[in-house]
Amino acid sequence: MADTSACFISINSDQHQMFAFTTINNYHKALTTGQSTCTEAVEFYLQQINAKQHLNAFTEIYEAEALKKAAALDTKRKAGSPIGKLHGVVVAIKDVLCYEEHKVTAASKILEGYTAIYNATAIQRLLEEEAIIIGTCNCDEFAMGSSNENSSYGNVLNAYDETRVPGGSSGGSAVAVQGNMCMISLGSDTGGSVRQPADFCGIVGLKPTYGRISRYGLIAYASSFDQIGVFSNGVEDAALALEIMAGPDEYDSTASQKEPGNFSEKKDPKKKYRIAYFKEALFHPSLDKEIGSSINEVLDKLKAEGHTVEAVEFSLLDYVVPAYYVLTTAEASSNLSRFDGVRYGYRTQTAIADLTEFYKKTRSEGFGKEVQKRILLGTFVLSAGYYDAYFSKAQKVRRLLVDKTTEIFSNYDIIITPTSPTTAFKIGEKSDDPIALYLADIYTVFANLTGLPGISVPLFKHSNGLPFGLQAMTNKWEETTLLQFADLLMQQYRAN
Repeated sequence: MADTSACFISINSDQHQMFAFTTINNYHKALTTGQSTCTEAVEFYLQQINAKQHLNAFTEIYEAEALKKAAALDTKRKAGSPIGKLHGVVVAIKDVLCYEEHKVTAASKILEGYTAIYNATAIQRLLEEEAIIIGTCNCDEFAMGSSNENSSYGNVLNAYDETRVPGGSSGGSAVAVQGNMCMISLGSDTGGSVRQPADFCGIVGLKPTYGRISRYGLIAYASSFDQIGVFSNGVEDAALALEIMAGPDEYDSTASQKEPGNFSEKKDPKKKYRIAYFKEALFHPSLDKEIGSSINEVLDKLKAEGHTVEAVEFSLLDYVVPAYYVLTTAEASSNLSRFDGVRYGYRTQTAIADLTEFYKKTRSEGFGKEVQKRILLGTFVLSAGYYDAYFSKAQKVRRLLVDKTTEIFSNYDIIITPTSPTTAFKIGEKSDDPIALYLADIYTVFANLTGLPGISVPLFKHSNGLPFGLQAMTNKWEETTLLQFADLLMQQYRAN
């Protein structure tokens, strides 16, 4: 990947060093040449988090722990010991990932006070490469939402415009990177929950192929859709994080047995890509006209530079959101049945003798309205009278989508679509219209239904002053191509 900046340290008027982050590569250069330390980095980010508490991006900060680890890493490095690939890299994690001896609540009252008893595989692999986890980030409850308005901790605010949502469900993780409160962050993506907030916040959001990163230690929403993803300011940092977290895992049978490649390898500058786009997506009535025209301009430029750019018929677009919500809510109704107040988490304080009534009371008090709605919907579509009418049909749509992607990728390398039909909307704007909120996922759920890798690349600024980008997808296991193409877009087409 291209090295976007050599600048790392600036000097302020008091002649004190001011920490400034560009890329992990540059950060490591500054560490090894003595220009900076891990301790300085952690202190800087703690100051940033403190100054931006009102954005509500974090649910918990590990201040003492992060400073202690930074000091230990500085000592180790100065002693001449080899350093890890993420040595001193300051990471924030979504509140659905288990970090041993730290609280994990999925932003839900029903897991209030619960402490993880082991590390998620993704977290363990970051720690083994000497990353510093600085805190846990706010999110929609159980990762259910597109706006981060469904958290028991309250809304997360978009740092560009605090009257607007940051996207969801991984809104806190996105704002942590957007607001310069960490170097990279982790989210989870079930239907766009990394890519859509990345789009709203003007940063990179990567969702790998389903199974590329182990889901062990990720609190499940919909198990056949969920995938851990990465937020970063640049493509090369996301690629490095993916390299470290990817790979087989004995604790997750759905994790790929493929050994991860070198996702950050340099691209061939002369490579020409075969690019497909869906006319139905770029001319959909829900798409903001400015977003559509900006993406069309990039497609025209790519074609002018010798890449193959062609429209592909995609008549299934209006079926992807209904199929997604039928299938994910069905899986959620099963996955969330374990939260019953018996073994851990929230338990109603009302004295109830009947066990069934105890479950009802605990779950009614512990789950928020959006989660309750999705559990009820999922239970409904799985019920005896409606299983064939809804669940079976949604599975057939999913099969058709997989077949369609196989056909497309026999002729093309990349699919380009918008990431979201609009820029970040106002807080509360869609609260009374759940259908409009669900349709915000129209372009992102496709990758989760089919298991494809996808990335949201921040390229544009709207006339309303808000950032937006586009989404690129490749065939399964083709993250190297995806990341190289995303890097090309960032280098050549990003607006200043």
